[in-house]
Amino acid sequence: RLSCIRNNIWLASCGVLSSGLAVLSSFGLMLFCGVPFVITVANAPFLILGVGVDDMFIMIASWEQSLRKKEKSNVKSLLAETYSEAALSVTITTLTDVLAFFIGTWTAFPSVRSFCLYTGTAFVFCYVYTMTFFGAVLVLNHKREQGNRHWLTCMRVDVDKDQAENSRLYTACCIGSCSRQPSQPEGEHPMSIFFQKYYGPSVTNNWIKLLMVLLYGAYLGGSIYGCTQIREGIDLRNLANDESYVIPYYDDDEKYFSTYGPRVMVVVTESVDYWNESVRLDIESCVQNLE
Repeated sequence: RLSCIRNNIWLASCGVLSSGLAVLSSFGLMLFCGVPFVITVANAPFLILGVGVDDMFIMIASWEQSLRKKEKSNVKSLLAETYSEAALSVTITTLTDVLAFFIGTWTAFPSVRSFCLYTGTAFVFCYVYTMTFFGAVLVLNHKREQGNRHWLTCMRVDVDKDQAENSRLYTACCIGSCSRQPSQPEGEHPMSIFFQKYYGPSVTNNWIKLLMVLLYGAYLGGSIYGCTQIREGIDLRNLANDESYVIPYYDDDEKYFSTYGPRVMVVVTESVDYWNESVRLDIESCVQNLE
């Protein structure tokens, strides 16, 4: 928003900070518990940031809707209304994410197991911080707006004061050119107006419905075809610990033995009379057949 009071830059920054705190808390807990840190775990913060920012948008949207419904309600009722709308959605998405990653800990690959443990725990902390820390930030930001305070300096903005006697820097940082009293009603966001008045009615048109079905059918057919074309191409070095013996083993195997192909080994599980010449001839014949 252009308003120096309604601007929510710090609110958005705290939403990102909430995801960062979740990453720090989960990584610290896992390292304290002795879970190995592998290089694939470095991708986890990007996943947590995406989910955390999504939860932040859900919380802010529910808060704005509560403000429009109950403009003169106290903070407790506003926050209760916000959590009643947003907490269910955030909880379900978090549960599915956590369940998916904790199921991934059953894999036999230690690096994948570590990645799933770190990421699943980070999702739990992200949920906790969204429901506690970010909710508190919402309330503090609301009190700042109610106090008619500037988003940057938190100084009270006096719109009726003569601005001619102040410097331009003071006017920009402490008063602002688009400030308004918090008692004025909050207007609908342009994005909400677009989806409510234009996008929503358009997708209910019969021709649009038919187009959606055709597009989804094409997408589904392309996805099925893509699944049939999947080929194994993973580098096994990336699935091992950074200091594992597996990495130099694969390096040397590729360097010195890549032209020979895989080794074939035969194991005889029964007791064999190796001193018997006929048995030795049978074994030699078996080896020749395998070659």
